[in-house]
Amino acid sequence: MNVSKRNILSVSVVGVLLALSTPVIAHEKGDILVRAGVVTVAPSGDSGTVSGLPDGVNNARVDVENDTQLSLTAVYMLRDKIGLEVLAATPFSHDIVGKGDLEGIAVGETKHLPPTVSLQYYFGEKDWRFRPYLGLGLNYTLFFSEKVDGRLLSTLNTLPTVAHLGEIRSVDMELKDSLGLAAQAGVDVQVKDNWYLNAALWYMDIETTAKLKTDLGTTHEVDVAVDPWVFNVAVAYKF
Repeated sequence: MNVSKRNILSVSVVGVLLALSTPVIAHEKGDILVRAGVVTVAPSGDSGTVSGLPDGVNNARVDVENDTQLSLTAVYMLRDKIGLEVLAATPFSHDIVGKGDLEGIAVGETKHLPPTVSLQYYFGEKDWRFRPYLGLGLNYTLFFSEKVDGRLLSTLNTLPTVAHLGEIRSVDMELKDSLGLAAQAGVDVQVKDNWYLNAALWYMDIETTAKLKTDLGTTHEVDVAVDPWVFNVAVAYKF
């Protein structure tokens, strides 16, 4: 019996459609989803001007650069369409660079952890393989291991407001922790049984104040609106 390519293609398409339409419980009340992947924090905000600088230096600002780390999120389904998510990651390390009058100067670096708890709403029904969702929650950002670049130390020693006091030999930098809202959008796509692919995007309200204190007692402060976009791609497993 001869079977045409068209018939083979038709059978294949029907088979795929039947597989996709077969009821498979994706997310329902009581499920726990664990997602592991890669996450990038891309700051989008700006800073105020650095205080304590001499007259004529009126546009000294800073910027925070991107970083990528490993992510781990866990979701508990409170209802078939309502989930509670906790986002965690390995510590991020961000370079802080100068802008404006400080353009081209490396200011330093900081590490941070951004644990975030979100309440999520999942669209569709519990047997859908494709489950988009929206979420709103709280982010707490803990800054630590702040370091000042040697080039900033050299720049500060050239300032007339500092030079008459002597040579600066060390600068301590401290960033204030932040608490703010976080909004997200994402989707889970079931690939097989309890396995999923996940893509998610957050916008986080992160604001901090960076304080630099020299061994001569001079202090410089700058308010920084980090406000990052956070991109995550992960593989998920449902328990």
